[in-house]
Amino acid sequence: MITSRLLDLPLLRRSDALRTFSIAAWLGWQIESNWADPLLFAVYAIARPVASVLILVVMYSVITEGATQEPIFAYIYLGNALYILVSQVITGTSWAVIDDREHYRTMKQLHTSPMDGYAYLMGRGVARLIIGTISVLIVVGVGLIAFDLPLYPLTINWGLFLLSTVLGILSLAAIGIMLGGATMMMARHFWSVGEAVAGSLYLFTGAIFPLDVLPAWIRPLGFVFPVTYWLELARRALLGDNVPRFETLAAFSNGQLLGILVLFTIGLLGLSILFYRWALHQAKERGMIDLETNY
Repeated sequence: MITSRLLDLPLLRRSDALRTFSIAAWLGWQIESNWADPLLFAVYAIARPVASVLILVVMYSVITEGATQEPIFAYIYLGNALYILVSQVITGTSWAVIDDREHYRTMKQLHTSPMDGYAYLMGRGVARLIIGTISVLIVVGVGLIAFDLPLYPLTINWGLFLLSTVLGILSLAAIGIMLGGATMMMARHFWSVGEAVAGSLYLFTGAIFPLDVLPAWIRPLGFVFPVTYWLELARRALLGDNVPRFETLAAFSNGQLLGILVLFTIGLLGLSILFYRWALHQAKERGMIDLETNY
């Protein structure tokens, strides 16, 4: 009932893309949340992020002999917490292709129907974004209670945080759609594409350690990913400019970092639209739009 009322709004009725996005977001949430009863789903949603952050805390404590009260700990902790969104958005958007082709076998019907396929994939990633946001809030809450993170609502630069996060999520969704497009053209070995890319970015974006510790020949990779600039801006907005942070981007002002992030986001969105259309055309031409591996 609520869904039908939302779809009847004038704005959605006039836009095929928004209508497709809204239906896909609802569908994605039904798929992600209906695999278990609500209690088990809630336990999973809480236990997984808490377990992951405890691994980081144990590693940090061993290396620094328990110096969790040092200001740099909050910087690293928040980098790890925010990175949850990177994995969820990239894999959530790209995994929709695998879901539709392998599990539900509706790929051909979906992408040969008169709908906006790009908006559809964007919408399918919304469910994972919601789950990821909940996980981030849980991890930050644990940090406030257990480790006394220096987060104070009145000192947070909410404008910078929200703007950078929206740009960061859009750029992540664009990367996910390009991975989804690549998945359309793969006959084998595509199950872990999203996870592999998200895991690799963990090393090259300064989430928990500075890029300066990487070998000189591989260090430039960290500067070509928008995640690097989003994490830096988000942590500056949450912790303030006077909190210790990695030296990698210390010479850049907030305005410079935001400008770079805007350029990356616009470029990735445009590239993802072109790549998705090309990949879909190639998948149709090669007869791979409804290919099933039967694994």
